[in-house]
Formats: sequence, structure tokens, C-alpha cells
Amino acid sequence: MLVAAAVCPCPPLLVPEVAAGAAPELDAARTACADALGLLAAARPDLLVVVAPADETGPVRYAQGTPGSFSGFGVDREVTLGPAAEGGAAAGTLPPSLAVAGWLLERAGWADAPIEGLTVGEPLTAERCIQVGSDIAARAERVALLVMGDASACRTVKAPGYLDERAEPFDAQVARALGSADLAALKELDAGLAHELKVSGRAPWQVLAGAAEGADLSGTLLYEDAPYGVGYLVATWS
Repeated sequence: MLVAAAVCPCPPLLVPEVAAGAAPELDAARTACADALGLLAAARPDLLVVVAPADETGPVRYAQGTPGSFSGFGVDREVTLGPAAEGGAAAGTLPPSLAVAGWLLERAGWADAPIEGLTVGEPLTAERCIQVGSDIAARAERVALLVMGDASACRTVKAPGYLDERAEPFDAQVARALGSADLAALKELDAGLAHELKVSGRAPWQVLAGAAEGADLSGTLLYEDAPYGVGYLVATWS
């Protein structure tokens, strides 16, 4: 059963080495993410599953200790998805969203429970996302989720998707849903609109909604902002 969840954004700019001189601009987001991971540790889960967006439809699974890096962003910085499991690092390479999660877990000194990674792509339907979440929640008696994903990328004219007047209301809807653990609102997110607004978090958030069914969790919104014209949200469910 799901006992706790943390929702964090996944821009590589969260990693100070990647952000370089602009690093202080996301200090508040980093602090909120650290607080959210602290809640996950306090929940004492038997299993932590990290759910993140990726290009493949998925779901694609990644073992604890899978390596990743930020070399694609011009930075020689390597990470793993949690501490390497006994026997050495797992095979494969983390996509950027899970590499950011690996950095957050490293920064938090995570050693509280086994970790698994799972990516879900934009084409995955809401129904499938919800089923994936339900299956995750049944994996152990006490399951925690770290859910990675960004809101719209169309909040300003300098945003990656330029300015779209629908972006701010969409992000506000998501913020309300995450801040109140509103499962119905997350399940009903418009996948077509999310695609048009370049939202990477829609599928991971709907996995969370499926995992939380029957769990009676309450939500808290820790951070909401749109630096660089992209919506970043941090929330906790417990």
C-alpha cells in the first residue's frame, strides 16, 4: 500500500553543476525537494519506486544502482539510482529524468529502503497509468513513490514552448490537485492539452493517482513557480 509520496520537478538545472552560474535561481526548489524526500524517509517504506517521464511509452523499469550522467548537458557528473546494489551497478543507463532523481536521492543520503525506477511516456493512456500505479502499490506492505515531472513549458514568451495562455490555468489545476491529493482531478487531466503545453509530468502524476487509491493520504504543496517559463511543482502526500 502507498504510505507516502513526493512530487518533484525533473529539470537537469536542479543539479548545480549543470546550472552553473544560474544555480541559485532554483535554490528554493532544491530545498523543497529535500524536504519532500525527508518525508519519504520518515514514512519508513519497504520499497521506494521512482516514477519519471521518458521518451519511450513504457513502462520501462530500472534497477537500483543503474548509472546515469549529465554529460549530455556538458557536465562530467555521474549519478546512480540510489546506492549500488550488492554485486555492483546495474546494467543500462538512466534517462535524464531518473538521473535527476538519482541526484536528489544522493543529496538526501537515501539508504532507507530498496529502490526501483520506472519511466512512463507521454503516449501512455490515463487508464494504463492508473493500472501501473495500482500494481506498484501492491508491491509491498509499505510503498513510497518519488514522482518526477514538470508542468507546462509555455508560461512565458521565452519558455521552450513559447507563451500559451492555457498554460497557467493548467498548472494551477495541477497544483491544486497535488496540494490536496485530489485523485479524481489527476485522473481527469487532459492528455491532449498536456501534450500541447509540453507537460512532462502528466503520466507520472496519473500513476501516482492510481497508486494512491484507497490509501487516504493528504497532500501539501511545498513549491510552485515557473522559472524559465516552465512550471515546477513540489508536493508531498502522507
